[in-house]
Formats: sequence, structure tokens, C-alpha cells
Amino acid sequence: MSGPIRIPDGFVDELKARIRPSDVIGRKVKLKKQGKEWVGLSPFTNEKTPSFYVNDQKKIFKCFSSGMGGDVISFVMETERLSFMEAVEKLADEAGMSLPKATPESQEQYDRRLRLIAASEAAAAFYEACLRAPEGAEARRYLEGRGLRPQNWGKYRLGFSPDDWRKTFEHLKSKGFSQSEIVEAGLAVEKEGGSDPYDRFRGRLMFPIEDARGQVIAFGGRALQPDAKPKYLNSSDTPLFHKSRVLYRYKAAREAFGGTDEGGLIVCEGYMDVIALCEAGFGHAVAPLGTALTEEQISLLWRAGPEPVLCFDGDRAGLGAAYRSIERALPGLQPGRSVFFCLLSDGLDPDDLIREQGPGAMGKALDGALPLVEVLWRRERDLEAVDTPERQAGLEKRLLQAASTIQDGAVKSAYERELKARMRDYLWQQRSASRGGRQMPNRGGQVIQPALRGGAPAKTRGLGLVVRAVDHHHLAEIGFEALAVAVFPDPDVSAIRDALIGQNTAESGVDRKTLSNHLEGLGKLRAAELLTKYPDIPEIPQGGSEEREWLIALEQYARPDGADESGRIAGEAFATAEDARLRHRLVSERRARTARLNEAAEKADQS
Repeated sequence: MSGPIRIPDGFVDELKARIRPSDVIGRKVKLKKQGKEWVGLSPFTNEKTPSFYVNDQKKIFKCFSSGMGGDVISFVMETERLSFMEAVEKLADEAGMSLPKATPESQEQYDRRLRLIAASEAAAAFYEACLRAPEGAEARRYLEGRGLRPQNWGKYRLGFSPDDWRKTFEHLKSKGFSQSEIVEAGLAVEKEGGSDPYDRFRGRLMFPIEDARGQVIAFGGRALQPDAKPKYLNSSDTPLFHKSRVLYRYKAAREAFGGTDEGGLIVCEGYMDVIALCEAGFGHAVAPLGTALTEEQISLLWRAGPEPVLCFDGDRAGLGAAYRSIERALPGLQPGRSVFFCLLSDGLDPDDLIREQGPGAMGKALDGALPLVEVLWRRERDLEAVDTPERQAGLEKRLLQAASTIQDGAVKSAYERELKARMRDYLWQQRSASRGGRQMPNRGGQVIQPALRGGAPAKTRGLGLVVRAVDHHHLAEIGFEALAVAVFPDPDVSAIRDALIGQNTAESGVDRKTLSNHLEGLGKLRAAELLTKYPDIPEIPQGGSEEREWLIALEQYARPDGADESGRIAGEAFATAEDARLRHRLVSERRARTARLNEAAEKADQS
């Protein structure tokens, strides 16, 4: 019986995932940990300086003295002189995995699978040819309109399914495939009674879907007519294809990523998003196939890298997809293994963002990806107002219930600590923001913010924080940098802050009257009025809980220079460029002065 039939689909990949190469190879080679790799003397040459490396994350070994390399299976084959099948059986036994016994039925099943793959490959080649034929003109216009150059179509094996009921079927029949094979491969649909099959894909731009070995096993087809339903049509489940277990361009993305101990693949929602990312230099992009990420797909992501980034469209549906992914990722979290979320803004998807703003904007968005714990926190926090003890208890219960699904004990404990700390800090912010008048919700849960006493309107968010820094110089001192980079919705609040920073409060002892006169001189009469009419603020002791609450509340407005483009733009909208440059200069001077003082203090201590 031939070897391949004894290895079920995906068995080898699962075997490699279960085995740590350093454990197997370490029985023959004395290995020593060196950074993220293991190093030892080559078992293939007589060397004195170690040049043999093993990387558990990449699942490979490399011998620089002999030039040999590969995976753990090839290592066992080479060192123990075993066949591929023998090496797989040996390692499977160690991993507690059993191979099914070869039977005539398994041989038949294997041969059938090869025929279905061959039919899918033949269909892919046919679709590729149709794309460049006269009948593919509309599909070509669509691709060119999306900025995809013809010379790159072949890279993604893009094609076009003719707008004909039987053209693909008849072509495959001419290539020697039977009706049952064409139907079973998901390329044609039989009518009732099993006669007169018709093409499943008609008049669509075609995206071949490959398995982990790079073999075509299914297709996704995009309608070109605006009124066609559905917009995207995938192959139905077949003996080759189960959409919950496959990611679009997974093999290519994994090869592009290369496998490291940091980072991971980029996951987006659609075929064209993946292609747009690849064309922009992000070749390690994949996509699920029209469904929310499954546990099987997340496992595939973690095999490629420990921290994949899930990039979702900046709309309600995209946010919903991100939230659903949390539930599937939580149980599998481990130390060093998690998921990050890139939530695009303004209703954009990756393809839109790249075409409108360029690859740099996409890279910046990916760099700002949020950790899973942050998105989980936002999901539960924003579910309802947290303005009563009962609702606070509900928030805590939801957070801890989510954390309880994490199977790794250490990660679970870390999540519980982090979520409790976030909740505590958030409630401090709420109390600080409500000082001066209680916030009461209406029946719909919406918080009603009363106007500030003394005439200050409710819309002046952040005013109280800035006024507190004016009245209490130690607040301005400890929160200087956060104040300088804060983005306030009201331009007059920003004007008060700019005056405060410009007068170097901590050293000169500026008070409300001085700043108010300064603002009036600049023509900012409303800002001066807001400052003078704001209610008196009780004493805030240094180092106390109120000081900490003030800092926490201020953080919600902070946007470090260069870290958030939207924040930068907002800041420029509410303040002049000159003000922004002044704040930046003052922060730099403050940092330099602090450094000089610290250096002088150290020299004094040493002397």
C-alpha cells in the first residue's frame, strides 16, 4: 500500500504542531538556549564551533556547516535513516497520535481526493484563461479600477467564470473528469434527479482557495453586476473543503511572514483586502471565508505566529466581528500567545485605506493595534451605563465571566487582575467627572450631565480638569506633559490650557486672575469667562487619592505627539499651529530641565 493514503488530511501539520523540535533533536544533539533559538554542534559534520540551530517557533533546524536543514520529520529521516512514512509513524507514536490502518477503502478515498484536487486545479487554470479572454473584459476593468495591475493577476491566480450555465462543466468534461467528480468538487450543481448539472459560478471574478499545501480546493466568486445576489459566493463544503478550517492565502502568508517569536499574520475580512495588503507590502495577510473566525482558524493563525492582528472594517459590522472573535480566542490564550485588534476608522476597510491614504497609513493603523484585553474591556464597559452599584456589579460579573473561559491558569489570573484594575480606574474617572453635580441616567441608560454651577455649560468637557491645574500648582507640575498633549473638544478649554502651559505655572505661580487677563488680551473672552466663573475648588492634597483621580481622568484626553493621527488633526482644529509648536517646545524644555536637575542631584550625592 502506498504511503500517502495512510496519512489523513492535515495529520502531518497537526503532528508538527504537537512536537517541539528541540525536544526530539535534543536527544541526539546537546543543545543550549541562545536567545530565541537552540544551538549545538552539528550531528552531520565534525565541528568544534557550534553552527547547528533549532527554532521551535519556526519548527525548523538549520546546520550551517553542512548546509542541511528542514523540519523535525526530515531530521529524523536523516539521522535514523528512515523513510518519510517511518519517520511520521515514529513521531506520531511519541505525540500520542495514531495513524489509521491502510485499507482498500482508504486507497479509494485517497485516489478520489487526488481527482477532486485535479479537477479544482483544472478549473482554476480555465478561469485564469477566461479572465484574459474577450469574455473577461468586465472583470479586467474591475481589477484595474481597484488598482491591481495585469502583471500581478497571475500571482493570485485570479480568474473569471463565464456567464454561461454549462461552459465550465463542459470544459472539465473535455479534460476527462466525470460528472460526479465535477459536482463533488463543488464546481457544478446537479438538478433534482441527478441530471443536467449547471455551473455553480457564473459571471464572477474568481479567487482560488488553497489548502496548507498550496493545492486549489475551492473558490470564492465575486459578482460583477451590482444587483447580483449574493455579492460573494463560496464553494460549498466538499470532501476537500470546509470553510471553517481554511484561511484564504494561508500558505503564501505564512511563507511571507517567515515565522518569528513576535507578531503574526494579519487577518482581514475579504479577498480584495488581502490582495490590497499584499500589494502594499503586507504579504502575510489572510482572510476567513465569509464567516466569523472559528477556533480552527485561530489555531492556524497561532501556528504561524504568536500574536496575529485581526483587522476589521471601521463600521458596526466590523466591530461586531471583532467582539465575536474575542469569545473564540479567549480559551486558547497562553503566555506569549494572544490576539491583537486593528479597528479602522471612518468606515474604511484595508483596501479603501491603502488606496486613499497609502501603505504608510495602513502600517500606522497596524502599529496601533489594540491588545485583546483592551477590546474586551471596551465591549463590556460600553454595553450600558455604569452609574449605579448594581450596574457596576454587572460589569464586574461580565468581565470575570469572560476571563473564566481562559484555560491557562496564569493568563486567567493576569486577566482578572488587569480587568479589576481597569474597572477601579474607570470608576475613579467617573467620580472625578461627576464632582460638582451628580450624573443621573434617564430610563434609557443615557447619562444626563447637569450644567456646572456658576454658568459653565455642560459641553465644556475637560474644563474642570484644566481649572484644577490652575488652582493647584502641584497638579500642573505632575501632569505637565499630559496637559500639553491633551485634545479637548472645546477650543476655549484648549486656550486656557495653552495659557497655563505658556505661563509655566509650576514656577511662576499663575492664578485665575492672571490667566484671565492674559486670555482677554488675546481676544479669547469666552475662555476668560469660563475660567473666572468656574466654581471654587476645594483643596486637593498632594499625593492623595484625588490627585490620582485627576491624573486618570486627564489621561482620557491625552494624545502623545505622533502616536495618533486623529488626535493630531483634532488638536490642530482647536488650536493654532503656533500653540501646538509652543507646547511641544515647552515639553522638550521641561524634559531637558528635569534631566539637568537629576544629573546635578546625582553629582551632589556622589560628592
